[in-house]
Amino acid sequence: MLGIVETKSVSPVFVGRDSELAALTGALARAAACEPQAVLVGGEAGVGKTRLIEELTSVACGDGAVVSIGGCVEIGGDGLPFAPFSAALRGLRRRLPEEIASAAEGQEGELARILPELGPADGGALGEHGRASLFELTVRLLERVAADRTVVLVLEDLHWADASTRHLLAYLFRTLRRGRLLVIATYRADDIHRRHPLRPLLAELDRLRTVSRIELSRFSHPEVRGQLRGIFGDEPAPHLVDEIFGRSDGNAFFVEELAVAIESGCRSGLTDSLRDLLLVRVETLPENAQRVARIVAEGGASVGFPLLLAVAQLSEDDLIEALRAAVGANILLITADGDGYRFRHSLVREAISDDLLPGERSRLNRRLAEALEADPTLVRDDERTTRLASYWYYAHDAAKALPVVLLASVEARRRYAHAEQLRLLERAMELWDAAPESVRACLRPPDDTDVHPRTDDGASSPLRYLDLLCEATVAARSGGDRERALALSKKALRVLETEADPLRAAWFWTQRSLLVQDLSRGDGWAELATAQDLVLGLPPSAVHASVLSDVASWGALHRPGANSLAAADRAVEYARLVGAENIELNARITRGWLTTEAGSIEEGLAEMYAVRDRVVALGNAAALPLLGRVTINLPSTLESVGRSEEAVAAAELGITLCHQRGLTDKEAWVRANLSESLFSLGRWTEVQAAIDEAARIAHAPKARALVAVRRAMLALGRGDFAEAESQVALARAVFGPHDPQPQHVIGPTRLALVSAARQGRLAEARAEFEQVAAHGFPPGMQRYALPLLCSVAGMEADARGLPEADAGRAAVLASVREQAKRLPALVPVWRAYDLLLEAELARADGIVAPKLWARAAAAFEAPARPYELANARYRWAADLLAASAGRAEATALLVRAHTTAKRLGAAFLVEQTELLAGRARISLATTPRLAPAPDPQADAVSSLGLTPREQDVLRRVAEGRSNRQIAEELYISPKTASVHVSNILAKLGVSGLTEAAAMAHRLRLFSDLEPTHP
Repeated sequence: MLGIVETKSVSPVFVGRDSELAALTGALARAAACEPQAVLVGGEAGVGKTRLIEELTSVACGDGAVVSIGGCVEIGGDGLPFAPFSAALRGLRRRLPEEIASAAEGQEGELARILPELGPADGGALGEHGRASLFELTVRLLERVAADRTVVLVLEDLHWADASTRHLLAYLFRTLRRGRLLVIATYRADDIHRRHPLRPLLAELDRLRTVSRIELSRFSHPEVRGQLRGIFGDEPAPHLVDEIFGRSDGNAFFVEELAVAIESGCRSGLTDSLRDLLLVRVETLPENAQRVARIVAEGGASVGFPLLLAVAQLSEDDLIEALRAAVGANILLITADGDGYRFRHSLVREAISDDLLPGERSRLNRRLAEALEADPTLVRDDERTTRLASYWYYAHDAAKALPVVLLASVEARRRYAHAEQLRLLERAMELWDAAPESVRACLRPPDDTDVHPRTDDGASSPLRYLDLLCEATVAARSGGDRERALALSKKALRVLETEADPLRAAWFWTQRSLLVQDLSRGDGWAELATAQDLVLGLPPSAVHASVLSDVASWGALHRPGANSLAAADRAVEYARLVGAENIELNARITRGWLTTEAGSIEEGLAEMYAVRDRVVALGNAAALPLLGRVTINLPSTLESVGRSEEAVAAAELGITLCHQRGLTDKEAWVRANLSESLFSLGRWTEVQAAIDEAARIAHAPKARALVAVRRAMLALGRGDFAEAESQVALARAVFGPHDPQPQHVIGPTRLALVSAARQGRLAEARAEFEQVAAHGFPPGMQRYALPLLCSVAGMEADARGLPEADAGRAAVLASVREQAKRLPALVPVWRAYDLLLEAELARADGIVAPKLWARAAAAFEAPARPYELANARYRWAADLLAASAGRAEATALLVRAHTTAKRLGAAFLVEQTELLAGRARISLATTPRLAPAPDPQADAVSSLGLTPREQDVLRRVAEGRSNRQIAEELYISPKTASVHVSNILAKLGVSGLTEAAAMAHRLRLFSDLEPTHP
């Protein structure tokens, strides 16, 4: 046996990379200054990425930062879900146990999916809602831990990352916004071929201004000389530098391997083969050390000592001797936790693995699997099933592999690692026919999922191939691979052509309906109608209730009316009969929404509030989709019927609830709805802040499209027509032509129409109207249709008398009147628009009718619509002046309209009022009046004119909070908090936070607060 030789292959001197290290230390400094940083470090295998990171971590530790490293784990070629994040968070927990516990408090059950040491995981939500929540909570955990200290998180070897890790990393890089956190991710650039799954992620991250990228090149000739000087401890001979530089081509790892080979006398044995070069030192190890190296190469990215001892068939002393030889030769390293071994460089592991014979690889995997089955404690709990599934699969034993692969797929689903779940399910389908019937007969569907219909016998029935297709379809959709999900659903329906299973077929058709909508292949109705036909006449079941609920929800979005409401009623009834509460609650949201828009306002809203309260009370992860939906739909429905103040309150609570559960994309929808209600109420400064915050966190395409609609709404109000048209075009590009929901069509049409008309493009504006009017307005669309009809009548009135406007004018106005007949004005705000339409139609017919405008103005006072009120007053003033009646009244109306328009920033209305005043020679200058003294009996805070949200902010100002602290406590952005503070200062007539706090204490606005003292 050869003696053990300690081999020095790494230069103790850091060579080159001055600019790259400077970039990293600069990012570290910015992170320490509370500017979170994200850096990608790429380079070919062996070029020196790890050494650069080691140098940076040395600097960071010297500066007092906490550094934690996690690497992507390969087990038999398979990635372990969230492996680098789990490892890095585990390292942080070892260093900062109390801080991690505090940051995770209240969310341990969710975060345990990534960091199992926090305790048992909660029962999960299905699909993307659960994953989105987990991602947001993970980001929030890191931000909290890094609030008071600099934290450096290093995620290595992204080229091996599983899809769930890639998705989480993308989310982290997009949303990271606070804390002293530096995240560095490394990857092998030479492995990223055109179809590599990391390639689109890198392209996406390159577009983020918050992410910087460093690409390492090979060493130059002088740098190789410096590296060799460090390795040999002396100046190398010039011919040796030339030879090694020529053969290594400047790759730092190859330089090390060549240097060691030459130093140990193996020069003559070197070949030009990369694999042979990497195997040179391995082959000089003792036989037992080589055997151990082969086990570690096949066992995964790292293998623990107990598992090695069970598999190596060596005595403990012999194993330790073999490991000492491999570590001494710098081939293996001890893992950071001190419990196992890994290769110093993955290139060596890959070379050893590639050198294994097929039978040798199968035998090694079988021994690994048998050892792990005999003693499950040989690996960590969170890795055990995944490792066992991989070992049995690569041992080519279908009977053993199939059950454990299925178990691993269930674990992946519970961790929201849907892409890995799909890969495992597809592997199970591959193994299905090869596994003996006796094995398949013992398999049962998982007992904690309701994503697909069960057979009558429930869990006692054997697992079927169709069950795998059901699970795989949902996994693919939840993991974002909708094309694959559609293909799987088609495959399942082909299988069902030979089986009489209408419930299962109906379930797959509902999946196809969702998928064609997601993929913009259609509106999904044909698929949903097929599902409805399949369940027709069948006894009540969860699938039946779910189909009816989906039909009602689809109808609410596309064809609201009696049929959709009836479907919602039946869905609620069937769900109650079979005890499917989540389906029942979902159907009740739709029923409440449709009932409200049908005119039974209080009944419908009461149902929606009741559902929200029940969903909040449930408080479990399975209710997350319902929480997201009700917090979006309730404020929207309130706004629809003109209860904007109530809508703001509901939206603010919804934002809090979504933020607490990590539903970031749903929060973006709620903020977008909030911006609409704030716009209606004339709080346009707050609108901008709400839109900006929604835009920052919106990731789903339709959420971004809704943000674009809100931007267009505000831009049009402010008279920025170019911006309005740009945002409408952006929204329409996302909504597309394949799924024309009225809410996605009518609103943008009005914005585009008004913008075109105000710029003199009447024909274009008319074409917009004619296109949408051809389809008519479904019941319940008054919130969108009535403002549109008012705008069309207004543009025809403005164009009256223009020669080019005569042709087609009568037809447009007739269409407006005909459409208006089908839109009953059931609530005050709809009645106000109805009166506004009557006045605009009279103006379009050339009738001067001040009384009509007076009625419209009065109608807009109660729902608190300052912009519409100001516009009505402007038109009222114009008709009074045209009728030569009431000049003083016209002046007062014009002054009030102009004042409101200026306060809002409604540039077009400001211009129109000023033009009218100029023509009528009316001065718009006003003398400010003193505000009336507040009622002595009125609440002191309310008497100051503060909104409920401003009162919340003022309380925190009085407590000495900063804008950032106020934002964090109220779950709003710092910018929104700043807007609230500015409004408060203006209303109180003070110049700063200190004066505002002093006034709050002096007036004892908050009796429970003690005065603060320096």
